[in-house]
Amino acid sequence: MDQNSSTTKTFWQRPEGKTGLVFGAGILIGGAYLLYKILPALISLTSNLLYLSLLLIALGAILYMVLDPKMRNLVWYMYKSIMRWITGLFVQIDPIGILKSYVEDLENNLVKMDQQISKLRGQMHKLKEIILNNKKQIESNLSLASEAKERNKESMMILKSRQAGRLTDSNVKLEDLYKKMEILYRVLTKMYENSEIMKEDIQDQVKVKEQERAAIRASHSAMKSAMSIISGDKDQRAMFDQALEAIADDVSAKMGEMERFMEVSSNFMDSVDLQNGVFEEEGMKMLEKWEKEGASLLLGNEKSEIISKANDEGDVLDLNAPVARPVKEENYKNQYDSFFE
Repeated sequence: MDQNSSTTKTFWQRPEGKTGLVFGAGILIGGAYLLYKILPALISLTSNLLYLSLLLIALGAILYMVLDPKMRNLVWYMYKSIMRWITGLFVQIDPIGILKSYVEDLENNLVKMDQQISKLRGQMHKLKEIILNNKKQIESNLSLASEAKERNKESMMILKSRQAGRLTDSNVKLEDLYKKMEILYRVLTKMYENSEIMKEDIQDQVKVKEQERAAIRASHSAMKSAMSIISGDKDQRAMFDQALEAIADDVSAKMGEMERFMEVSSNFMDSVDLQNGVFEEEGMKMLEKWEKEGASLLLGNEKSEIISKANDEGDVLDLNAPVARPVKEENYKNQYDSFFE
């Protein structure tokens, strides 16, 4: 779990941390107000030796809790536990519950992504047909221009040459558009495949870790956790939950990237008008911006490889091939097992 500690959220970054800030501020303000109100009574109590002794004992206990690291850890643990319980009354903070909801969201996103892939495939087939028809017309116009030249029909030759030129210019733009669509298609299909794997990995983790978590909670009660903290040992319950929360954070980031790219691809496809052979520059710019961004969480190092494949004329994309479905190898290791090491 150490390798993932840098991505684990601190207590203050979590929902219960926000609750803790509010309660902490309330305690400080309330304590200051209470001290202000009872200060005259405290001053009068110091004149009595017995009351003064009790006050000094209470002050000593407070100083002990402040100065002793084990006692500070215990108080901090109790405070976090209370804040987590209060936050859990209003917000879903249980990592297992969060992961289950992510699985549902992933399933919905995979359905939407599959629909986008089908729609994009259809557009690419149409665009390919338009480019092919343009090439045929270019050849036909050039042939007619050549015949007109031989017959000294200059006006006909100029007309057909210009038509061939316009279609050539159009095809250059349409072929660039097809390359961008190919990038979209390759990325969407790879994201779909990786997201399927991620969904299965999360489901496996939830199934196994839910049982392990129940066993840990049964063997490590709140009292045992408190005693472990006092003795300087690590709280096994907290460490296990931190690993689950790290998985939830990783899944959240990857799903965010997945949904963002789906939005980019959707905007791009909506901006394309194949009937008139035009497309808006905004959709193209959004895709080019994504291409120039850093490594992808879902694709990893495959991002640059996918882009280079789309621009490689020797690597022809087969639009009729079915979208690849993940096949687990015999010694496959769940990508989230390392979070518990």
